[in-house]
Amino acid sequence: MVEPYIKCAECGPSPFLLCLQCFTRGFEFKKHESDHKYEIMTSDFPVLEPGWTAQEEMAVLEAVMDCGFGNWLDVAYQMRTKSKEECEAHYMKNFINNPLFSSTLLNLRQIEEARTADTAIPFKPTDDPPRPTFDSLLSRDMAGYMPARADFMEEFDNYAEWDLKDIDFVDDDSDLLHALKIAVVDIYHSRLKERGRRKKIIRDHGLINLRKFQILEHRYPKEVQDLYDAMRRFARVVGPIEHDKFIESHALEFELRREIGRLQEYRRAGIQSFCSAKVYERVKHVREDERRKRTMLVDVLQYIQDGRACQQWLSKQCYCSTATGRRSAPPLNLTGLPGTEKLNDREKELCQVVRLVPGAYLEYKQALLNECRRQGGLRLAQARALIKIDVNKTRKIYDFLIKEGYINKT
Repeated sequence: MVEPYIKCAECGPSPFLLCLQCFTRGFEFKKHESDHKYEIMTSDFPVLEPGWTAQEEMAVLEAVMDCGFGNWLDVAYQMRTKSKEECEAHYMKNFINNPLFSSTLLNLRQIEEARTADTAIPFKPTDDPPRPTFDSLLSRDMAGYMPARADFMEEFDNYAEWDLKDIDFVDDDSDLLHALKIAVVDIYHSRLKERGRRKKIIRDHGLINLRKFQILEHRYPKEVQDLYDAMRRFARVVGPIEHDKFIESHALEFELRREIGRLQEYRRAGIQSFCSAKVYERVKHVREDERRKRTMLVDVLQYIQDGRACQQWLSKQCYCSTATGRRSAPPLNLTGLPGTEKLNDREKELCQVVRLVPGAYLEYKQALLNECRRQGGLRLAQARALIKIDVNKTRKIYDFLIKEGYINKT
């Protein structure tokens, strides 16, 4: 009905509407008579501020619902009577910052934040989130999570929507068929709730940044790490803060018990000052090293009958341990390891020297090859950023691939 129009005040309950032309001619229909009381219906009058009619107020609200809060260019295009700046200023003044509507109109920004908190998982470590390529090492570490979209590439129960794609509610459905369709929809809703629940656990406990999570976990002593692993399954029951407090309290208890045990050991040894305790610890470490050397000698003597040769070997090991701080590890035995058959002789030798299993080497090699093809070359710094292993191993792999011609420098 084109405004303005006439509404009969006596006919009902369904409203009886008349255009101005029919009203002036005294149009009558069924129970409606020309002498009935009437109302003039129009929205061509200001409501909140001059220059904005009631019809434009409804139009801007409808445009914001259709185009989304903040898309003022699209809102103005849909209204056609106001500019982008006028739409934004009017909406912010009268519907967002107006205290008159604070109790009746919800803030759209708060609604958006609440919706995001339930569904999306923001990536917080950086303002500009990383955008890992598909099937890259970083993408696999993040379980397919895409920070720029704040969502996963593949959802939990990813094909839950397939059960609904062929359902259509029609009027001639039987009661049983209608009930079955409703049951399918209810099942789908329960699957969506489970998907949202898992996302909430991942978001609350910070499981997206897996490497940071693992670094925080490894800062605890081994005994506390064992407790951490045992209690991990209960983390979804309590909140992340409560779970962290529980683990931290047990870590503190462990440290206190260890410190109490150390002080009790000093007391049994007759130590009465911390200066004496330092000397005691130094002598204790020397004594433990000597005991470890004797134990090593006994173990070697079980297999070597020549005691002099065994002693020379032991002295050599002790010298290497003292000079370098640690003994060099023997070459890795590749026998029976998956992926060995895919390596050539030079690659097998590299894996043995670097002590890298063939499966991991092939994965790192493919990642470096893909990055080299994408960038047109590869630097050592880029290789180290791509594969997160020991920098010395990364350099050996990088130099080997350069030497063999698999990749080239930029």
